[in-house]
Amino acid sequence: MASDNVAPYLKIVDVTKKFGDFTALQGISLEVFEKEFVCFLGPSGCGKTTLLRAVAGLDIQTSGQIFQKGRDISALPPSERDFGIVFQSYALFPNLTVRANVAYGLENQKVAKPKIEQRVTELLDLVGLPDQGTKYPAQLSGGQQQRVALARALATEPGLLLLDEPLSALDAKVRAHLRHEIKELQHQIGVTTIMVTHDQEEALTMADRIVVMNNGVIEQVGTPLEIYSQPASPFVADFIGTTNFIDAKLVTPTSARVGNTDLSLSASPPGIAEGTEVTLCIRPEDVLTGSRADGAPNQMTLPIHHVEFLGSFHRLHTDPVGGGAGLMIDVSVARAREIDISVGGSIRVALPAEHMNVYTAQR
Repeated sequence: MASDNVAPYLKIVDVTKKFGDFTALQGISLEVFEKEFVCFLGPSGCGKTTLLRAVAGLDIQTSGQIFQKGRDISALPPSERDFGIVFQSYALFPNLTVRANVAYGLENQKVAKPKIEQRVTELLDLVGLPDQGTKYPAQLSGGQQQRVALARALATEPGLLLLDEPLSALDAKVRAHLRHEIKELQHQIGVTTIMVTHDQEEALTMADRIVVMNNGVIEQVGTPLEIYSQPASPFVADFIGTTNFIDAKLVTPTSARVGNTDLSLSASPPGIAEGTEVTLCIRPEDVLTGSRADGAPNQMTLPIHHVEFLGSFHRLHTDPVGGGAGLMIDVSVARAREIDISVGGSIRVALPAEHMNVYTAQR
């Protein structure tokens, strides 16, 4: 994995991509290390697929360089790059059997027939389809077709596996099962992998590191835990998971004023001057309730005006803390049995300073 002493397997340097007057990527720089599973995550139109296609050579960047294992591949066509790719649409040949689809790249490389047969058999076993080789794509489920596409991408033993929203066409249950299988397979064979997704749950469960993108730039790169617990911007905090935003004014580096109330902070980021309008962010599950708020700083009592039951927990919606939107508080079902969460009632809460992130106000 990433280390000061290890050269990156893939290095993207100041890559910009323009389509006419539209800039899809702006000065992207990134390092991906051998055997890593990296997710490009962001909303539609953020540039994540454009970046993947630049790595594959399907859309050559306007400027900047891309290196794979120290080799400059910036201007090479896809056929001269070392990767396998799986698309959202599977892109299987409908007139070829499963075995023929998987063998396609090996045949193009003029690999000997016995070796092709052996490799195809190994791959179909690997993706859990040992008995499906004589079928055609139309005879398979969506999940099975995606496994075939994955086997075909891995057939030539590429150094880099590119996955372009490979699970988005599948239903939720199949998607959840297949993402676990893909991660296990990637770990087993050790292939460096980049996956594009707009699904935060996919990224959080599958990636070693996540690259969060927005409007053609990288907002943050980090492990799933870093991205979730220490978002670098309000955009990341809002895009990954659910977050409360509280409008405030910085009073000191360790306190902010919300309405007429001063809240304690662990520390504000360097460079934010006292008196600056700021946005405080705290996750609904980090808000302390009832007796758990005893002795904690930033206590307050808020009226409950709406309760959502979301299976394993209840989400309470309260009046705003100072300005801004109302506060969301997640309470487990077990915890809800211990405290009153009825609409029209009120709840005592505390906002732990260590779980509040502070940003310069952007609204």
